Amino acid sequence: MAVSAQTTPSVRRARLRIERRFTPSRVTQVVAPLLALVLALLIGSIVLLALRANPITVYRAMVLGAFGSVYALEETLVKATPLLLIALGLGVAYRMRVWNIGGEGQFYLGAIAATGTALFILPTAPALILIPAMLLAGFLGGAAWALIPGLLRAWAGVNEIITSLMLNYVAILLSEYLVHGPWKNPQGYGFPGTRELPDAASLPRLGTTNIHLGLAFGIIAAALLWAVFRWTRWGYEIRVIGENVRAAHYAGMPVARNIVLVMLVSGGLAGIAGMSELAGVAHQLQRNFSPGYGYTAIIVAWLAQLNPWATIVAAVLFAGLLVGGDQLQMSLGLPAAIAPMLQGTMILCYLLCTEVLRRYRLTWTRQHTPSASAVSALAE
Repeated sequence: MAVSAQTTPSVRRARLRIERRFTPSRVTQVVAPLLALVLALLIGSIVLLALRANPITVYRAMVLGAFGSVYALEETLVKATPLLLIALGLGVAYRMRVWNIGGEGQFYLGAIAATGTALFILPTAPALILIPAMLLAGFLGGAAWALIPGLLRAWAGVNEIITSLMLNYVAILLSEYLVHGPWKNPQGYGFPGTRELPDAASLPRLGTTNIHLGLAFGIIAAALLWAVFRWTRWGYEIRVIGENVRAAHYAGMPVARNIVLVMLVSGGLAGIAGMSELAGVAHQLQRNFSPGYGYTAIIVAWLAQLNPWATIVAAVLFAGLLVGGDQLQMSLGLPAAIAPMLQGTMILCYLLCTEVLRRYRLTWTRQHTPSASAVSALAE
C-alpha cells in the first residue's frame, strides 16, 4: 500500500536555535545593559540571602542612601564627577580598540600637576588665572602619563594594557613619595599630605551645595566628544580604525598617530578628573587620594557602551552604588564589600549579556516531520 507524500500526515515540532548575528540590532544595545542590571541584582540577592539580609530592604536602603535626600543626591553627583571624566576619556581610547587601563595613574598625575601649580608655580594668583592654569596642568599631567603607553603601542607594538596598568602603581607611589617627603605639610601633625591649597584654587560650587564646577567639566566634555564622534573626520577615523584597522591602513589613515592622540585625550580627561577632585573636594594632595575611581570608570565606560551621553547616566548610577554602599555599612551593619561585589557582578553580567546578544540571537523554527503511522505506511 502506497501513501502519497502530499497526503502524508506530519507532526509539527518547534525548535529553539541559536543563530549568529552579523550586525547587532539597536534593540540589543538597549536591552543588554538592562538585562545585565537585572541579573546583577538577582545574583546580589542570592549573596544577601546567604548573609541573612533581606534583598528588598538592602536595595531600598541603597537607593534612599544615594538619591533619597538632597544631601544624598549631592554626594552622589560629587562622586559621579571623577567617574564621568575618566570614563569619557577611556571611552575615546576604547572606541579605537586601544585598551587604556591607566585611568587611575593618569588621575593621580593630573592631581599632582594641579597641586604643584597651585602651591609652587602660581601660589598668589587670583582664581581667574589659577583655576584655568590648574585645569591645563591637570590635563597635561594626565596626557603625559598616557603618552608613554601610547607611544610604546604606536611605534613599538608594546601591549598598552600592561604598560598603562603598571604605570598606575608608579603614579600612586610617586604621590606617596611627595606627600611623605618634599611636599609634606610641616604643620600637618605628622599626617601625610600637602599644605592646603590657596582659597583661589577652590572650584566654584552650585549655591550652598557640595556640587562643584568639575561636574560641568564632565558634561561639557561629553557634549564635545559626542560632536567629535558624530561630525568630525577624526571621529570617523577613530570609528574606522576601531572596526577594521586593515581597512584604515588601506585607506591611508594615520593609525599610529591616532593611537597617540586618543591616548593623549584619554589621559588628559583623567587628569582633569584628578584636578577637579583636588580643587573641588580634597583641597590637598593626600595619601589614598583616589578610592579606585580609575578602575571603576572602566565599568562605567562599558556600561554606557562608550556613548558620551549614556556615560553621564552610568556615572551617576555607579556613584549612587558607592554612596549607597556606604549607607549599608552604617545603617544595616552589612560588610563594606557589598557595593564592590555588586559592581563586579554588574560588569560580569554586562559583558556576558552584551557579547551573547551582540553576536547571537535565539530563533524558533518549526519543522514538519512525518508521523510514526505515516512512516510505517510508507514502508508497507
